[in-house]
Amino acid sequence: MAFPLHPDFLKSAQKPTQFPADSGREVAFSGRSNSGKSSAINAITARRGLARTSKTPGRTQLINFFEIDETLRLVDLPGYGYAKVAAAVRQEWRVLLEAYFRERTSLVGLFITVDVRRGLNDLDQVMLAWSRDANVAAAILLTKADKFSRSARLQRRRVIAMTLPEDLPLILFSVPGRLGLDEARDQLLVWLGKAGQRETSQ
Repeated sequence: MAFPLHPDFLKSAQKPTQFPADSGREVAFSGRSNSGKSSAINAITARRGLARTSKTPGRTQLINFFEIDETLRLVDLPGYGYAKVAAAVRQEWRVLLEAYFRERTSLVGLFITVDVRRGLNDLDQVMLAWSRDANVAAAILLTKADKFSRSARLQRRRVIAMTLPEDLPLILFSVPGRLGLDEARDQLLVWLGKAGQRETSQ
């Protein structure tokens, strides 16, 4: 089924004063550099090129906002954890992300993209902690799941789940294989207050 919402680029922000008005509902995507975050956004929204993808890790250096309507937004947060990015830039990103989680009352959901082959690292755990502190719901997209056989990826999911809260959704996800796409879309629509809309759109 077609995804019923149609986000468009709204603006980029390098500092909190550039964030759009803090109203309505907002769902953010975060993840380690090269974890497939931008590709996941494009696949979930069925908008190729909405979020810029790159083979160069750390390409996303700003917070990018996408507007669905006057009350609903998606947010592409800077990728983190790439060693070749200058320490000063990494610190700027951290300050920006901390401010975002601390200040955005419209933030209702967070997808964290995690390469299923690598599992969560310390920075992914920091993102989870920030979301918990802000009372924001979170879900993990275990990307690149097509790199494993079905039985192997289910085993990887079980291993990763052992280190996380039982109520945290873990979605095996693959853009080429369209694995987990419907589940991710349903979760997004729930957070945006549009649950059931995908079923009624053709």
